[in-house]
Amino acid sequence: MGKRLQSATSTGGEMPPEKRIRRSKTICSCNSPRPPFLSAHSTFSWFEEDIWTEIAKFLDGKSLVMLAATSRWFRRAIMDDGIWKFVSLRDLQVPPPQRVAFRWCKLYTSAFDGSHSYLFRQKEKHIDWMRIGAFSFDSSVAVLTERLTFPGKIRKEESLEKMLRSQGCCVLDNVKSGIWIADLQLVRCPVCDLNTCDGTMQTLDARHIELFLSEGYQTGSWEYQLVGSHDIKKRADGAAGAIFDIKHLEDSSTSAVFDYKSWIGRPNDWQPKAMIAFHAVAVNTNLQENEGLHVKYHAMRAGTDGEVVSIRISQQLL
Repeated sequence: MGKRLQSATSTGGEMPPEKRIRRSKTICSCNSPRPPFLSAHSTFSWFEEDIWTEIAKFLDGKSLVMLAATSRWFRRAIMDDGIWKFVSLRDLQVPPPQRVAFRWCKLYTSAFDGSHSYLFRQKEKHIDWMRIGAFSFDSSVAVLTERLTFPGKIRKEESLEKMLRSQGCCVLDNVKSGIWIADLQLVRCPVCDLNTCDGTMQTLDARHIELFLSEGYQTGSWEYQLVGSHDIKKRADGAAGAIFDIKHLEDSSTSAVFDYKSWIGRPNDWQPKAMIAFHAVAVNTNLQENEGLHVKYHAMRAGTDGEVVSIRISQQLL
């Protein structure tokens, strides 16, 4: 073969420049071999919905919205409600509810857009807040308490006043089941002149995840009603409040809330602390010298006789 190559070049003389250029172009334009998974007969596609559905499960809400904004194809694929349900339950760390009235992408936004109840109402009273997390109601009965000890046997036949006095708790019926969002709010004392008062009130504020999306709340027709109040007329070591699903009061996960010494902080730690379980939430703030607390329990219903969609437990120094 070497001789034939030599004779071809020697007999033909020097190659014309235009041919050399064409030859060089031909050589430079050769393509690299395609990998097998990108060959013409391959069924792989970068726009495979199943693949992007799995990828989406590893992204947060902000990243999902950014990806959906890149093209119409991605918007259709990423805005699938199944993806947002998975991401919502993953980030909220709660069991799936039986049903919801709104799309999961709207529920995710409502839970994670940084909004809270005082942002929509009573802005002038609000000082600060802390997002605790999410829990859920399986049953329709809640136990509200100002103590972090197990309430023992609850006698529903007892009057509200007697139950608050003897056990420091009360029972609330017709609670809306599903996912609830819990916040710790710090607000101004409601009985003082807002322009001069330095007093504050701690509030455990829990709301159903659908509350902000409901028309009754947006129009202001749903209002908080006082369920009960109670005075602790002695020095209180801390301002505490807790909400439990009565069905799961004795669950192993709920027992972590009653193990309060492990999470409320040392006596000289004045920072608010919170504990959340699958079906319960609790808060506590250690207090310095005081003469007691005034505790209030409020509930918001979806209409006059509707389900309870928001609960507040507030503590105010006497």
